[in-house]
Amino acid sequence: MPSKDNKSTSGRPPKFSEPRRPVTVTLPERTLSQLAAINVDRARAIVKVTDAVAGGEQRRSRPVELVEMSPGKSLIVVGPCPTLNSISFLNLIEIAPARYLLTILPGTAVESLEVVLRDMLHDPNAHYDEREHAILLELLNLIGHQRRTKHMSKAEILIVNSD
Repeated sequence: MPSKDNKSTSGRPPKFSEPRRPVTVTLPERTLSQLAAINVDRARAIVKVTDAVAGGEQRRSRPVELVEMSPGKSLIVVGPCPTLNSISFLNLIEIAPARYLLTILPGTAVESLEVVLRDMLHDPNAHYDEREHAILLELLNLIGHQRRTKHMSKAEILIVNSD
C-alpha cells in the first residue's frame, strides 16, 4: 500500500503544467454558455479568458502605463494592486478589464502619494509579490520623475453615483 507521501501516477494526466488546485464556483448559465463557446473544457476556457483579460505569459500589460488622452497629456493606468487599494486617499477606477485609473481625493497633494509609496516599499514588514512590487516601484519612479521635471498636473474628473 503506497504511503501518503507517494503521489499516485494513476488517473488522468494534469491539464496544466503549473501548480494548480481545484475550486468550486457558481456561475450564471449565460457565463457557462459563453465559456463553452470558448472551450468545451470549462477549466481551459476560464484560463484562456483570464489570460486574455489579465495578461497571460504571452501578453502582459505593463504594470504602470501612460495612456495618452489628448496630445501631450496622458493618464496613469495600473494593473490590479491590492496594496494601492489600502491607501485611504487613492481610488482605483476600473476603465478596462484589470486596468485602473488612479484618482486622489480633492485637496490631496501628489507628493502625498509619492511619500506613501516610498514608505510602503521601504517597510521591512511588508511582503509584496513580484507583480505588486513592480507596480509600486514603477509608480513611485514615474510620479517622482514627473514631479521633479514639473510635467505632472492634477485635474478633476466627474464621478456619478449609480444608484
